[in-house]
This record gives sequence, structure tokens and C-alpha cells, in this order.
Amino acid sequence: MENKKMTSASGAPVADDNNVATAGRRGPMLLQDAWFLEKLSHFNREVIPERRMHAKGSGAFGKFTVTHDITAYTRAALFNGIGKETEVFVRFSTVAGERGAADAERDIRGFAIKFYTEEGNWDLVGNNTPVFFLRDPLKFPDLNHVVKRDPRTNLRSAHNNWDFWTLLPEALHQITITMSDRGIPASYRHMHGYGSHTFSLIDREGKRVWVKFHLHTQQGIKNLTDAEAEAIIGKDRESHQRDLYEAIERGDFPRWTMKIQVMTEEQAKNMPFNPFDLTKVWSQKEFPLIEVGVLELNRNPDNYFADVEQAAFNPANVVPGISYSPDRMLQGRLYAYGDAQRYRLGVNHYQIPVNSSRCPFAHLYHRDGAMRIDGNQGSLPSYIPNGYGRFSDQPEYKEPPLELDGAAYQWDFREDDDDYFSQAGDLFRLMSPDRQQTLFENTARAMRDCPDEIKRRHIEHCRKADPAYGKGVAEALGMN
Repeated sequence: MENKKMTSASGAPVADDNNVATAGRRGPMLLQDAWFLEKLSHFNREVIPERRMHAKGSGAFGKFTVTHDITAYTRAALFNGIGKETEVFVRFSTVAGERGAADAERDIRGFAIKFYTEEGNWDLVGNNTPVFFLRDPLKFPDLNHVVKRDPRTNLRSAHNNWDFWTLLPEALHQITITMSDRGIPASYRHMHGYGSHTFSLIDREGKRVWVKFHLHTQQGIKNLTDAEAEAIIGKDRESHQRDLYEAIERGDFPRWTMKIQVMTEEQAKNMPFNPFDLTKVWSQKEFPLIEVGVLELNRNPDNYFADVEQAAFNPANVVPGISYSPDRMLQGRLYAYGDAQRYRLGVNHYQIPVNSSRCPFAHLYHRDGAMRIDGNQGSLPSYIPNGYGRFSDQPEYKEPPLELDGAAYQWDFREDDDDYFSQAGDLFRLMSPDRQQTLFENTARAMRDCPDEIKRRHIEHCRKADPAYGKGVAEALGMN
């Protein structure tokens, strides 16, 4: 390995990296030791703010390959040919834990994919579950507060967590998944991924359909029991990170099959429930899965901080042919994610290599800001309209109009749809008796220290989903 001569950030040679300058052999340090000042000042600032959610994560590069034609639904260029490959970066994460948390904790997992397409970056930012605890983004900070540390004890609080969950009956569907055997994946490689939200696809004629994205692991589903997870955490807090890194290093590249569900605008209007509700799934019998392609991870980052910690995902990053929906939670994330990245990484975070688009025609007239490194567009004008013919917009990429109806108001979704329980019941009845028993026991352990009032609240919700669900949880909690 070549011996690199050490320099300061300004390029000056570092004469001594082992001894500070002092006034005499045993005297005090000198303030003029500029290398000491630079080295320690940089060290004090090495840690950037961690993500408020999804702080603990792992990532890798790879490719997405189209295997089936969906150009009838979308004009997106990454789907426009069988066999077409697009570079990707994927970041997996736990959700509630801080950066130092253990990987093998009971929690949902983040599953975020950045597609470096020729039309710009598309970020599909989802989880390993098809639903979520909430359907209104106004409650997202509250969810964060109850799964993080209690302000007085600085400990995780099952009381706070379950008090909140059981006062939001729409959370039962996600709770059922989280407390099931799938609540602790054995690794990031052995779990499915979902866009979770409803998105839209738009074809070349400007026709819109609603879509959900699914990624099915080709490694098979593997999960951990509470006891298995406890044993692993006692020996290795980075079990998911280690598994993903080592699998890719040995050439055992993990793969997922991407599939979509498609719903027409007319079908959406006639659905018995709100199809944009993040606490609900679409029936796969009514809206069957359509295969699209294969996601493969085949290269580990050379530097974790540069690529994984600095990776910035934002569901607002879409490309022509893929867009949003009236999903309230998605609409909230369109603002929150970009704002979080501007806080963590700065207004020019999109210039960091892992976040930078690969397409050769990325032109925008944002100017200035901390860490601007791209020449700042030189002397080009930074306003529109201008008399130089610079920065013309592209009206051919306008989306079709979306029909809206109703007055602007803080509408209570509970008045529109108060069915919080049927899909959780459907999921429960799909479970084998052994998996149902695991669900009961996991729930009882998680609620062990909760007051009886909160336990009864949850039992009642489970009973409404299915009497056997409520009975099993009650027995496991010793509250018959």
C-alpha cells in the first residue's frame, strides 16, 4: 500500500502527528500548534445529527433489473425494456432505536431504495410492513415520543408506548404484525419490503392509476423469537449489519422480486374503505400482484459514513411516470423527509455522491448555502423568467389533473371510516395456531409492565378484530 504523506486540510505538510508543541520538554502546550487545533476541532464535529427515526441502519449498492413489461401503466424510463438495469442504493434500518441500539430488537424495519435513473433519482422509502400505526401525519411526532425515551426516566416506556397505541384503534393492524413472529426479522435479507403508501403511475397518454409496491425476498422469510433475539443481542448488537455485509462480501448477493398492485381511479372511488389509508392493505384477490423486476445488492460501501450515514431519502423524489397520491401520511412525508435532510446534512445534501443523481442533465438554479461544491452554476442567471433562454421548464411532464371534492377542513377520518379491526382480524385468521400463540405471548411480554387499564383496552381491540384474538391475549396476560 502506498505511503501517503500527511497534510492538513489546506495541504500543508504535517510534520509531527505524535507530539504536540510545548513550551519546553515538560511545559504547557502552545496555542500555535495549528495541526492539533485542526485535528481536535474536526474530531469534535465528526458526528452529524442522527436521524430522529431510522437512526440505526445498514446499506449497500446494487442493481434493479426489469423482468416484466409494465409500460402500459407508466412512462418511467427505468421500466421501459425487459432486461434494463438501473443502479440502486438501499438502506435498511430499525425504526425506534438510536444509532447504538441493537439490530435484533422487536421493531418494524425501514426499507429505502434509491434508483439512479436516467431521469433523476427515484426514492422508494418504505418499510418491511405493508401498513403503519397511523393514518394522519399530525400524530407522527407523538409516535416518535412514545417509542423513544421517557423524558423523566430516560428509559424506554412500555406504559407510554401501549397507552398511545391503544388509544389509536387504527394501529391494531400494525401492532398485530409487530407482535407476531415477523416482529423480529432474522436479518435484513430475510424480510419483505413495501412502499406501504399508495403511489401513482402515469402512462405516456397521461392516464393515472394508483399503485402499491411490494418487494418479496428471494432468500425466504426468517424470524427470531424473543429468546433467540435476546441471546443474539447479548453477543452481537450489530447482527443485521454483519449478516448483510458478510453475505455480499462472500458473493451471496441478496435479491428481492418487485411486484405491484394496480387500482384504477374509478375503482378507488368505489372502494368500501379509503384506499389511501396507510393502516389498510388492498386485497390481493381483487388487485393481484404483477411482477416487475429483481432488486439485487452486490457491493458494500467502501466507507459507511460517506454512503450509509449520509444517504438522504425523500419520497418527494420521483421521476416522470411515478408520482404521489392523496395518502395523508405520504403527503406529510413529502415535506418531513426533505426538511430532515436539510437539517442533518445541509441544504446541498443532494451533492453528496451517494445522493447525487447520475443523469447528465440535472440542472437547477438553487444557489449558495453551506458546503456548495459544484461551482454554484458560475455566472448563469438564478431567476426565471430571464432574457437569456436559460432554465426553461418542461410542460410535457405535467401530470394529469386530479379531481378533488369537498371543502377544506380538518376532517376527522374516523367519521369516514371507523373500521379499525376487520383487516387485523383477517390477518389473525391467516395465522396458524402456533403463530397465533406466538402473537399472544409476544404481546404479553411487551405489555408486562403496563397498567391493567391499558391491557384491557388492547384486549378489547383484539376481541373486536376476532374473539379468539382477544381471548388469547387476555389469557396470556392472565386477565380472564
